[in-house]
Amino acid sequence: MAEELLRKTYEIRGGDFDKAGETAAEIKRILKELGIDSNLIHRAVVIAFEAEMNVVMYASAGTITFVLTVEEIRLEIADKGPGIEDIEMALTEGFSTATDQMREMGFGFGMGLPNIRKNSDDFNIESEVGTGTRVFAMVRLDSSA
Repeated sequence: MAEELLRKTYEIRGGDFDKAGETAAEIKRILKELGIDSNLIHRAVVIAFEAEMNVVMYASAGTITFVLTVEEIRLEIADKGPGIEDIEMALTEGFSTATDQMREMGFGFGMGLPNIRKNSDDFNIESEVGTGTRVFAMVRLDSSA
């Protein structure tokens, strides 16, 4: 694994819709300042935003760890939430367990996990019902797919 140039962990509070998106915006700012290709920034920010929203919507708390190496951008998300009963179903576009209240706020279209997977060069998800979910997503700096 390549040497880490930057590692930053962000705490996310479940239910805090007022601050939702701040972590993704901070990651975008850092990557822009470092001169990372805009397509790669877009992919990383989509991953970060969707993951952040999932924590806000479904978990009591979570973290997003942002790691930059000379080869890749890694995002590691861990939450304390209900967990996901059927991961394959949750990865299906359009599948959502969002409440009516979340939908009224404009969320819950069932694209979060599919968008994370689609924008990742490497993706893994693990979940334990009643405990929480961990997501690993990586964007290679030599790719712009």
